Amino acid sequence: MWAFESTFYQVYPLGLCDAPHENDGVCVPRITRVADWAAYLEELGVGAVLLNPVFESSTHGYDTRDLTKVDCRLGTNSDLAQVVRTLHEHGMRVVLDAVFNHVGREFWAFHDLREHGWDSAYRDWFMTNFDGDSAFGDGFWYEGWEGHFELVKLNLKNPQVVDYLLDCVRTWRAEFGIDGLRLDVAYSLDHEFLRRLRGLANELSHEPVADGVPGDASFVLIGETLHGDYSQIVNENMLHSCTNYECYKGLYSSFNSHNMFEIAHSLHRQFGGDPWCIYRGLHLLSFADNHDVTRLASILNDPACVRPAYGLLFGMPGIPCVYYGSEWGATGQKGGSDDWALRPAFAEPAPNELTTWIAELVAARTGHAKDGALVPGARALCYGSYRNVQIASEQLLFERAVDAADGQPAERVLVAVNAADQPAAVQAGELNGAFLDLLAGESTEPIALSGALELAPYETRYLLAC
Repeated sequence: MWAFESTFYQVYPLGLCDAPHENDGVCVPRITRVADWAAYLEELGVGAVLLNPVFESSTHGYDTRDLTKVDCRLGTNSDLAQVVRTLHEHGMRVVLDAVFNHVGREFWAFHDLREHGWDSAYRDWFMTNFDGDSAFGDGFWYEGWEGHFELVKLNLKNPQVVDYLLDCVRTWRAEFGIDGLRLDVAYSLDHEFLRRLRGLANELSHEPVADGVPGDASFVLIGETLHGDYSQIVNENMLHSCTNYECYKGLYSSFNSHNMFEIAHSLHRQFGGDPWCIYRGLHLLSFADNHDVTRLASILNDPACVRPAYGLLFGMPGIPCVYYGSEWGATGQKGGSDDWALRPAFAEPAPNELTTWIAELVAARTGHAKDGALVPGARALCYGSYRNVQIASEQLLFERAVDAADGQPAERVLVAVNAADQPAAVQAGELNGAFLDLLAGESTEPIALSGALELAPYETRYLLAC
């Protein structure tokens, strides 16, 4: 699937495009700013753009009013369709944030319920009880998402609701040409609904998008999950992927605590070769930050660790995802009454040395040759097994390996990370032989190692065995 060979780039459009924090009813084509970034994102090597909520809402995008109309603060449906076409022209697929667990109090069906009460044709679209009252004095009680009653939970066991949501997806595919969905709070979604959605995704995958990116037309489903067993919803009957919050925490925490054993343990627990390792063969969405958490550049105690943290992120199993602005070290602290500090406006990209470094990582991880095949080493990084080789408090050496298949040779890549502000030497039997340094720029000359590797402060190396 194309998603397993892509670097994702997450954008929060209401933030990036400097939209008012509350819906003012004024239609302004702000979302075209995303299209203005297309050439920059193509140069960065991005394979897919993940757009957080774009449909009509009252405030932050997750309190939806209408799932068929683009938020007027961002523009019109035609504006979004043009943005998708532009991204496709630059070789990037587009995934939309689908908010199917809940809607806002101004959602048209809930508005009808508030107006007509028990007699509303949409009474059973929500989890209601007319023996009580809501915090808003509606004359009936309803379930809100995790106690947030401005977010009204949909009844996903109601066939009418399910049919409506699936029809919305069909419309988005036909009208905008999107390539997949990010399922908000997927851990709360009804499993039978997820099975129905996967059936639709399989159906849409056989219908290539007009003016889409050539090749694989698969319609991908990626769920937002926090804790628990991800394989309960990431499987052949439900979602293709989900967010890997366990390794998100382990990533920054390992650098802050000078304890690479933490992330090494999490990666082995999930993807290692032992029979009890739980997610072997799955492709989870890996990230260093997003629209809900403190930015990487703000959460790390040592700012210099941003480079090796991204080096580790792109070397480990999963689908790497970069949050807009973090590729040049944008900061943002979670806290206060809202998350707008995590979702700022940027008039234009501000690339720097960190951006160049991430572009090099993207090229090594998900680079493609002109014939569409992954560049040498990338197949191991996208599909390879995971094995810890050497672990120290501030250094980590692990192996990604994949067997020969479909005419492609076997590959073995060693990923070495130094989180220290001092040089470090890593020793292992696996470091014997000739290797191609995948992060050495234009150099194609192999290097010879004799069981040891010298790492500069904060250095990351990707070494492809020759």
